[in-house]
Amino acid sequence: MTDSRPVLEARGVSRAYPLPRPHPLAPRPVRHAVADISLTLARGESLGIVGESGCGKSTLARLLTALEPPDAGTVLIAGRDPNALDKAALRRLRRSVQMVFQDPMGSLDPRWPVWRIVAEPLVGLAPEVARADRRARVVEALAAVGLGEETLTRYPHQFSGGQRQRIAIARALVTDPDIVVADEPVSALDVSVQAQVLNLFLELRRRRGLALLFISHDLDVVRHVTERIMVMDRGRVVEAGPTAEVLARPAHPHTAALLAAVPRLDAAWTGRERRAAPGAVTEHSPSRHR
Repeated sequence: MTDSRPVLEARGVSRAYPLPRPHPLAPRPVRHAVADISLTLARGESLGIVGESGCGKSTLARLLTALEPPDAGTVLIAGRDPNALDKAALRRLRRSVQMVFQDPMGSLDPRWPVWRIVAEPLVGLAPEVARADRRARVVEALAAVGLGEETLTRYPHQFSGGQRQRIAIARALVTDPDIVVADEPVSALDVSVQAQVLNLFLELRRRRGLALLFISHDLDVVRHVTERIMVMDRGRVVEAGPTAEVLARPAHPHTAALLAAVPRLDAAWTGRERRAAPGAVTEHSPSRHR
């Protein structure tokens, strides 16, 4: 069940980046990565942002999580403009919105054990949490993604790709956020493991009331985890609406082309893989983390 009050809003946000001059006397061209985009996300709701590589999806994610300021427009997190806050207030607000990135191996420090990786947001964003309490928060976050205490002292290279992404999700959960922004979180995984991680997002959203912003180039993946969808092309939203309706009857040629180009996940959502519990892992996992 969703709460109609938005926990995340964008009002006409735009972002452009300067490009190299073709010659020294020429005016500097710009690339409009995001152009006049508005959206709302309520507590417990899921919204998919879909488009080809380079369409502005990841730039929009950085704007929505206050990692970059917009050139125009406003972002509101829990009703507050993060770009108008001082550093202390912004740090507190960041606890409520966390990101999961595409490549778990690239986003996890290979020199750190799991306990330190997952605890990192607490150290930076919630310094008032006592060191003795951090371990309990880390263990709780790992349990939420199907990993046990035996993982605490292990390192990222000792896990499968799906397990590493679970660690990244646990790190996002450790501050108890209201919003999770997932930027292509399953594109680096095998199809059968994708289905398990998508199930995990669904279960976490149900149990924790998370608002989920799910970014992907794959319409068929977004079909399984979102209620609404926005399709981007060259920095603009070209189509938006309920996910099932947009994907059943795409009104824009770009949406239809994306839908035709994506292989279906149906095979991975049949038999044992589809029936697996949200926290399950495959028999190919190198160790017991179930």
